[in-house]
Amino acid sequence: MFDFVRKHTRLFQFVLLILILPSFVLLGVEGYSRFLDGSNAAVAKVDGHNITQAEWDVAQRQQVDRMRAQMPTVDAKLFDSPEVRKNVLDNLVREKVLQAVVRNEHRTVTDEQLINLIRNDPQFAVLRGPDGKLNVALLAAQGMTADSFLARLRQDIQNNQVLAPITESALASQASANLAFDAFLQQRELQFQRFDAKDFTASLKPSDADLEAFYKDSKVSAAYQLQESAQIEYVMLDASALQAGLTVKPEDVRKFYDDKANQARFSLPEERRASHILIKAGDGMTADAKAKAKARAEALLAEAKKNPAGFAELARKNSEDEGSAARGGDLDFFGRGAMVKPFEDAAYALKQGEISELVQSDFGYHIIQLTAVRGGGVRPFESVRPEIEAELRKQDAQKRYAEMAEDFNNTVYEQSDSLRPVAEKFKLTVQKATVQRKPAADATGPLASAKLLDAVFSSDALNNKRNTPAVETGASQMVSARVVSHQAARVPALADVKDKVAAQWMRQHASEAAVKAGQQRLADLKKSGGVEGLGEAIVVSRAKPGNLPQKALVEVMRADVSKLPAYVGVDAGEGAYLVVRIGKLLPRDPAVVDAKRASDQYAQLWSAAEAQAYYGALKTQYKATVKPSALKAADAASAATN
Repeated sequence: MFDFVRKHTRLFQFVLLILILPSFVLLGVEGYSRFLDGSNAAVAKVDGHNITQAEWDVAQRQQVDRMRAQMPTVDAKLFDSPEVRKNVLDNLVREKVLQAVVRNEHRTVTDEQLINLIRNDPQFAVLRGPDGKLNVALLAAQGMTADSFLARLRQDIQNNQVLAPITESALASQASANLAFDAFLQQRELQFQRFDAKDFTASLKPSDADLEAFYKDSKVSAAYQLQESAQIEYVMLDASALQAGLTVKPEDVRKFYDDKANQARFSLPEERRASHILIKAGDGMTADAKAKAKARAEALLAEAKKNPAGFAELARKNSEDEGSAARGGDLDFFGRGAMVKPFEDAAYALKQGEISELVQSDFGYHIIQLTAVRGGGVRPFESVRPEIEAELRKQDAQKRYAEMAEDFNNTVYEQSDSLRPVAEKFKLTVQKATVQRKPAADATGPLASAKLLDAVFSSDALNNKRNTPAVETGASQMVSARVVSHQAARVPALADVKDKVAAQWMRQHASEAAVKAGQQRLADLKKSGGVEGLGEAIVVSRAKPGNLPQKALVEVMRADVSKLPAYVGVDAGEGAYLVVRIGKLLPRDPAVVDAKRASDQYAQLWSAAEAQAYYGALKTQYKATVKPSALKAADAASAATN
C-alpha cells in the first residue's frame, strides 16, 4: 500500500486538490481561518513549546468541574475568578516544565513498576477489581480508559520524580526550627485605644454644596453608574414547548414497543452475583508451587461440591482473595466486562446455585458459586408506555420544529417592525424583559444567551427598532427580539441617589475624623511616653490575637520594637483606628507548638521552599514564560462576567 502511494505521489496530490478546492469554494477561505483563531493563540511557552488558549480553557473547565464536584453548593462564579484562572495557568506551566525535564533527561517508568504500584499501593485499592486488576467499569464512569489512566499515572510519577529528591532530602535541626518559630510566634504585651468612625458622625452634617462637590469626584460617581440596558419584547419557538400540545396514538406506542430495533432499549442488562474461592498461582511461582496450589484448589472444589451450603464458610477460611474472603467470597453483582474473561465465561455458564469446575486465570485457580441472577429480560409494555409516549411526542415536536424554523425566521425578517405577526402565526406569547449587554448572573433560558444579547444590542436593533434575526439560544430553540426602549450607560442625577451619597460622605469623613483624632493621641503619647486613655495590658501573638482585629495584629507584629515602649498607629479597618503602646516582648508560648511538631513543620516548610527554588531554576533553564496579555485578558473576562 505504501509503495503504491510513493509511486503515485502526483496522482494523490491531484486527488487531494479535487477534494480540498470545493471546500474553499463552498465555505470560503475564512472558514479555514478558524484554525488560526484565538483558541490557538499562545498564552505561555516552555522549552520552545507553546501552551495555547485552548489548553488553558480545557484545564480551567476541568478544574471547575473538580471544584464543583467537591463543593456543589458553592457559587460557580467563585471558580472562574482571575486568581483561579492564573493558578490553573501556573499549574499548566509547572506541568510542562516537569515534562520537559522528563523528556530531556530521558526519565522513564516501566510497565512493571506501574503494575506493582497498582497492585500493592493502598491508594489504588478502590480502583482494583476482585481479580486485582484495574476496574475498567469504574474508570469508564470517570471518563477514562485503562490506557489513558495508565498514561496519566506514568506521566504523574515521572513528573513527581523531578522534585521528589529535593523535597525528601531537606534537613532541619531543632535549633533552626526553634529560632524560626520563636521569631514567628513571638508574643507582645500591649495596650491600645480605639477610635471608631461612628463616634464622630454626630458632629458631621454635610451641606448640599458638600454633597455636590463630593459627587463630582469621578471615583465616587462611578460607583452609582447605571449600566446600559434595553427593554425588549421577544418570542421563542421551542421544540420542548411544542410537545405540550401533542398527543400520541395508542397504536403508534404499541408499534414502537414491538419494533425489534427498539427492544434493546427496553431490556435490562443481565448481571450475576457470585462467590469464589481463590488459590493464588501467579506467574512468579515455580512449577512445583503451582502444582501444589492446583492440588489444594482441587481438594477445596471437592469439599465445596460435597457441601454447597457451606461454600461461604469454606471461602472465609481458605480463599486467598483478601478483598472477598471476609465476606465468604461474595463479589456482589457484576455485568459483562467487569471480570477477567475466564472468570466471566464460567460465571455466565452456571445456573443459580451451581458450583464451577476449577477456573484458571492470571491470578490462580477460582472455584465459583453462582448465587443470584438479575436483569436480562424485556420490561413489560405498561411499565415503559410513558417513556415511549414521551419519546414519540419529542420526535413529533422535533419534526414540527424543523418544519416551522425556516418559516419563523422568514416571518421575523419580512415583517421586521413588529413581533405580533409571528406570534399570531405560530401561536406564541410575546414576552417582555429588561436586559444588559452581558447576561445577568441569575439569567436563565434565552436571556442567558450571549448570542441573543449581541443581536439585541446591534446597531440595527437599537437604532431602527427592527426585529433581530432568529437566534438559536439552545437545542431546538429559536428566539427573535425587538428593542422597545434603550438606555445608555449614565451617571444618575445627585437627587436620585442623594441619600446613598450622603451616607457615603458621612462614612468617609467620619473615618477621616477618627484617624485624625487617633494620630493626635499618638503624637501626644510619643512625647509623654505615658499610657493616658489606653486600656488594660494584653498579650498577643500571631497564634493568639485576642480581641485585636487581624489587620491591626499584622501591623503590630510588624512594628519596630528595637526601642521600648514603642507607639504605633494602626488602621484596623471598618472605620476604626487604633493607637497601640507595645510595652514588652515575650518568648513564644510553648503550648502553641511543641518542639517535635515545630521541627516537623519547619522541615516541611523548608523542603517546600527548596523545591520551589529548584523549580524556579528549572523555569529559567527551560525558558518558561507567561504572556502578560494572557493574564490581562483573564482579568478582563472575569470582570465582564461578574
